[in-house]
Amino acid sequence: MQLNWLYDETPIPEILSGGFPEKMVLLDLETTGGKATHHRIIEIGLLVVEQGKVLERWQSFVDPETVLPPFIQKLTGIAPSMLRGAPLFSEVAETLLTYLNDRTLVAHNARFDYGFLKNEFQRIGISYNAKPLCSVKFSRSLYPQFKRHGLDQIIKRFQLPIENRHRALDDAEMIQRFFLKSSALFSDEEIGATCASLLKNPALPPLLKASDIKKLPASAGVYYFYDANGALLYVGKSIHIRNRVMSHFSQDHSNPKDLQINNKLAHIDFEKTPSDLGAQIRESNQIKALYPLYNRRLRKTKKLYQYRCDEDRNGYQRIAIEAVELDSDSADERFGLFRSPRQASKQIEKLADHYFLCHKLLGLESSTATTSVAANQKPCFRAQLKKCFGACHGAESPENYNERVSAALKTYQLKMWPYPGPVLIEERDMQEPEHVAFHVVHNWRYIAKLTLIEDLYDHGYQLADARQNIAAGMSADLTTDSNESDQRSATPSDDRFDLDIYFILVRFLVDAEKMKMNNLKVWPLIAC
Repeated sequence: MQLNWLYDETPIPEILSGGFPEKMVLLDLETTGGKATHHRIIEIGLLVVEQGKVLERWQSFVDPETVLPPFIQKLTGIAPSMLRGAPLFSEVAETLLTYLNDRTLVAHNARFDYGFLKNEFQRIGISYNAKPLCSVKFSRSLYPQFKRHGLDQIIKRFQLPIENRHRALDDAEMIQRFFLKSSALFSDEEIGATCASLLKNPALPPLLKASDIKKLPASAGVYYFYDANGALLYVGKSIHIRNRVMSHFSQDHSNPKDLQINNKLAHIDFEKTPSDLGAQIRESNQIKALYPLYNRRLRKTKKLYQYRCDEDRNGYQRIAIEAVELDSDSADERFGLFRSPRQASKQIEKLADHYFLCHKLLGLESSTATTSVAANQKPCFRAQLKKCFGACHGAESPENYNERVSAALKTYQLKMWPYPGPVLIEERDMQEPEHVAFHVVHNWRYIAKLTLIEDLYDHGYQLADARQNIAAGMSADLTTDSNESDQRSATPSDDRFDLDIYFILVRFLVDAEKMKMNNLKVWPLIAC
């Protein structure tokens, strides 16, 4: 490499280096916004390059079938009048494919352009797949002395002439001129090695080092995404950290959030756990503690809601949404746990659609529970649409209706704590038996994570007598009576209850097969 390239007067060649792919399409898109799954293409510009020479230039406006935002108009200089009468993407798709097929797709920040192409083709039933070559990554590889590699910086750095910045064909021309300049500064071997490396691993975000990927384990745990400034972007979990992390880098961009993360991601860290249980618990706790930018805001909910089911005077089951009653002994008539009345109401609507339940009896449409149903109530709106069998006006018997209500609510039945008292959950990595962790849990409340059994005493517990030797591998019999009184509960009673942890524990502790698959053992505890 010539380090004095800024002052180099070597003429720029007319043909690209032989190190570049033999057949390429240098492409740029202008769009209505930055989300490939939501926004649309408004302009396509491309250059067909073979054996280093430009064979053809092609440009087309595209009718986005949506409003063109003012800031996009200002950025690109494209006015709505310029798109009036433009073809739909479906009308240019065939022509575009003739250019793309059997050629390496090249774009500046290829993840963006490739994501839009994938989604536009998908909307019309065409599967488009490619291994794009990103000119941003190309620039980072060959010019590591520079921090910024956007097209504006490259244009300024190389003093490339451009007439219309943020117009598709002009921006595609800039990629070609940047490649020409690089062809004068680097050998065919250097450029060829760079392209081969980028095409081998096209999915990695531009700021992320390949070494961060290599160190990721093929085991369960939690991973952390950070930006270049050390800000936490995202916390995730998986039974196979490496595969899960790589799935974020899919260039399909079915999830717009992944595209935003990829553009910022500069560093990955991780914590291994012995099993999926530990990974799920750790992820939930870390999200609540650290507030990553792109995670759904998990928090401990101070007030919970559930369904209460009661018969009205006519014998029909009615479902009401109410706040959870602490220490309630009547869990048989209550179902589900929800963060808000709105969440509970949405689930009721889904149940109504699936089981043909009456919106009036569910409280989703105004009604009077104390009045004779048959005499004084008209059919509900859904009955007129044949989505209610007529319980609202007596056309369906209470027995038949209530049977469907019971079936609908069955999956929302609260789970009773399955053990006589507190327990110690042992999770041990089947591949690395020395990697072990312990969790103290009681009445669906997560008490603590331990690395040593001796730490139990710090939390006020000890192993039940005759079961203190975990190393012996004895199977815990939890059907026997505990020295404590039976405190099994299905509803929260204090601030230690965490709804997310409850759902995690339920998934594991009531499923013997899942316990076995994750190599989990449960040991009874007593207070000390």
